[in-house]
Amino acid sequence: MSLRQKVVIGALTGAVGMAGALVTWFEGRSLVAYLDPVGIPTICEGVTAGVHLGDVKTPAECDALLQKELAIALNAVERQVLVAMPETRRAALASFVYNVGEGQFSRSTLLRKLNAGDARGACAELSRWVYAGGRVLTGLVKRRAAERDLCEVGL
Repeated sequence: MSLRQKVVIGALTGAVGMAGALVTWFEGRSLVAYLDPVGIPTICEGVTAGVHLGDVKTPAECDALLQKELAIALNAVERQVLVAMPETRRAALASFVYNVGEGQFSRSTLLRKLNAGDARGACAELSRWVYAGGRVLTGLVKRRAAERDLCEVGL
């Protein structure tokens, strides 16, 4: 199944479904903790909070963690964004926040532009967030392109 098909199916459950499709597509799933490209212990679909190397999760535990982390990301978007936006943009931003965290999002030019009414400029900012550990990561380039496409729906 393609990413586009996953997002369309996710749209049936709104922003959380679309964001979940993006996150699972780009994060993948690992039941055993590993070090991400910048050396942070990570498990399931990119979860880092409280993770230690050697940790192991079941598929059900990963499903629960994914839902919890998606809800946290979506709530962060709801708290920080002060303008109305379509579900597609909400989903793109939830995927972004899931990846970079609320702190980075809250201090971003992306959020400032969005709240100033410049949705097109805000969505374009996603393309700048492709670095990890000081280097461009191909996976982040692809993820940000997909998030930007979703963010720009309707512009």
